[in-house]
Amino acid sequence: MTESLRGQLLIASPALIDPNFRRAVVLVVAHDEDGAVGLVLNRPTEADVAEAVPELAEVVKPGAVVSIGGPVQNESVVVLAEWDDHDEAGAMVFDDIGLMGAEAESGRVAAATRRVRVFAGYAGWGGGQLEDELEEGSWVVEPAVDEDVFGGGDLWANVLRRKGGAFNLVATMPEDPSLN
Repeated sequence: MTESLRGQLLIASPALIDPNFRRAVVLVVAHDEDGAVGLVLNRPTEADVAEAVPELAEVVKPGAVVSIGGPVQNESVVVLAEWDDHDEAGAMVFDDIGLMGAEAESGRVAAATRRVRVFAGYAGWGGGQLEDELEEGSWVVEPAVDEDVFGGGDLWANVLRRKGGAFNLVATMPEDPSLN
């Protein structure tokens, strides 16, 4: 492993056809020699957080939905937030973005955060696996910004456009290339 990718985005290359990651944008929340963990940022569901995870209703805005964080342990809940008080976070990822700790009290989290997202599951890689996928060209790496986590629109295309150069053309690819 060269250096940690924590706080970086992994943008699925068009060649990555695994349905779990096709056109995915993954925020790497942890990365070391033992492996990596990330959250897919662009897989919202229609499940309302208040209904699916009632104990988190007070930390999210009304109408917030659960997103699919990845194919690993879809029954687990992961909370990513923009923190005013970093001491209340379980682990910081980049800038003011961090994870809620497993034992955190929702009232304290609500008071310490500005924006919150709830994910079912996460993406995971064993030691060296992500590095191998990067060498294969499965992922494009780009530094994350706050709006990647909380913004809307076509995140995959938006981040590729921000990266610039030849990625501007890749960003225009339709979901189904046969329609091109």
